[in-house]
Amino acid sequence: MATDAPHVLVVDDSFVDRLVASRVLKGYDIRVTIKEGPKQALEFLNMEHDVKLIMTDYCMPDMTGYDLLMEVKESPKLKHIPVVIMSSDNIPERMKKCLDAGAKEYIIKPLNAVDVPRVLSYI
Repeated sequence: MATDAPHVLVVDDSFVDRLVASRVLKGYDIRVTIKEGPKQALEFLNMEHDVKLIMTDYCMPDMTGYDLLMEVKESPKLKHIPVVIMSSDNIPERMKKCLDAGAKEYIIKPLNAVDVPRVLSYI
């Protein structure tokens, strides 16, 4: 993998969903960092400065993907990073809420190879 490969942060409490997202993204020569929850993701983002895209699950304990989105968008240091929400729930009101708050996409899980080029267009 190229050292200049784009860096994507995947945030999901599901091991299987993390694995699927990681494998699909790595197939596109993407550098992937995985975190199990929004709090770990925010700690990582405070130390790491080359993340080009955040892909986060919506439903997680403690904090939702929407909460993470709000933290990112309210941070002067992080607000430039595009956020994609992933969820196994197809709930139009939730989709609209996330997109209105600044999410670039709302993808129904599992992440599929056909979704990746569209998602990567935000990098």
